Order: sequence, then C-alpha cells, then structure tokens
Amino acid sequence: MQEKSLFVGQIPSMQKEWAMKGPGEMKREFSGNDTAPLYAGVKQMILDRIHSGEWPPKHRVPSENELVVELGVSKMTANRALRELASEGELVRIQGVGSFVAERKGYSALFEVRNIAEEIAERGNAHEAEVIVLARETASPEVADALELEIGGPVFHSLIVHSENGVPVQIEDRFVNPSAAPSYLEQDFSSLTPNAYLTAAAPLSGSEHVVEAAMPRSWECKLLMILKTEPCLAIRRRTWSGKKVVSTARLVYPGHRYRLEARSGRMFDE
Repeated sequence: MQEKSLFVGQIPSMQKEWAMKGPGEMKREFSGNDTAPLYAGVKQMILDRIHSGEWPPKHRVPSENELVVELGVSKMTANRALRELASEGELVRIQGVGSFVAERKGYSALFEVRNIAEEIAERGNAHEAEVIVLARETASPEVADALELEIGGPVFHSLIVHSENGVPVQIEDRFVNPSAAPSYLEQDFSSLTPNAYLTAAAPLSGSEHVVEAAMPRSWECKLLMILKTEPCLAIRRRTWSGKKVVSTARLVYPGHRYRLEARSGRMFDE
C-alpha cells in the first residue's frame, strides 16, 4: 500500500479527461489506422499523448475498463496494450491503483565508482538517504571471502536506501573492512554518502563490478516500494585502496526507474 504515496494527488478525473477531448474524439483518433492490430492502435494512441507531453510523468492513463468503453475494444485488447507499454518502460502499473506514465529513467555510470548523490544532483533532482542499518557485525563466509578477511572477524555493515525526488532508486547494502575505514560507524550517512566518506578515508585504486538481472527479495520490495514481480538491476562491487579490499557492496535498482551506462574508447566527430 505504500506505493500509492508516489502518486497521491496526481489522479485526475477521467470523466474530465474525456470531456476535454470532446465526445468520441479519442475513438476517432484510435480508428484512424485500420491496418494495425487493435492493441497496437491503442498503444500508439497512448504513446502519442506521452511523447507530445500531453500526458506527463506520473499522469494516470485510462484504465482497461475506460479504454473498453471509450474505444469499443475488448478488455483483452486494452489489457495487452497497457501490459506491453508497462513492459517497455512507458507505463508503471500499480495493482489496485492504476497505470501511470513512467518518469524518465535515472542513470548510473556502470564502470565508474561515483557518488549517487552527485549523479542525482547533476540531473537537477534532490537526493535523500535513509539509513536502515549501521552496525558492527561478524563476517559471514561470503563477506569474509569478498573482503579477504577471517570468517567471524569484525566488519562494518550499512544498509541505505537512496531516493531521487522522494522515490527510492537504489538499495546500497555494503560491508566495510574496519582497518580501511575505522571511523565508518561514526558517520551520518543521511547527509554524507558512504562513497564520499570512503573515497576520502581510503582513496580508490581499483574496483570490480558484476552486473546481473535479479528479482527483488521481499524486504527489498518494501524498501524500494515495488511489486514482487518488478525486475531489478543488481551490481556487486568491490573496491580496493592499494592492496587492501575496502568494501563490498550490492547495489539494487528498480528496473523501470534506472538504467546503467558505460562508454569506452575515444569519441570522434565525423
């Protein structure tokens, strides 16, 4: 139910929407291309409004039932159109609430170790961080192997949710080598990112990245305010300072809100 908060106050009256278009106007537009499959015609009608800016991000689009009544198509046709637009990243569908125009995806540099707060600020948006866990723990075999420490030895653990304009875009689950950053647990990571602190405390000399598609765990769904069926992007990242592993982190991004970018080689003008 938390997901509803992303769109509070942004659900316009659909009766007003149809009235502004004039009686049957949307049906006439939809009927303009008789050669395309019905569901494709519905998709194109919706895309035209999104790409023209008439329906901005977070705008509620007509429901299946509204499309059926207004366009005279079957519910199966309306469902396929909305479902495909959601899978293509054009819409966000929230069960029990409706379908909304998706926001333009944020992005992160794939092979750079950058500060997410800076990336968000560069897009002109506001960054917020919620610290879920910040504690000293014992290293599990997996964590000990990643940090090249003894199993059961001390490690620092932080779990932080990063948001862009109030919408969660990343879970940062990080384990830190205490000898590399002894004051890690003393930091206020609601105002300073782990990246910024670790870059100063243990200057980066190398990094390792593993990227995978992943279905979110139940607790990740709650923190990111997404459905269990929402695919995610996950990066496993290790960083070094000299010969010492400083930290190992798992970064999880909702697939429909974020993209990862990488570029290599020189770029030439023609």
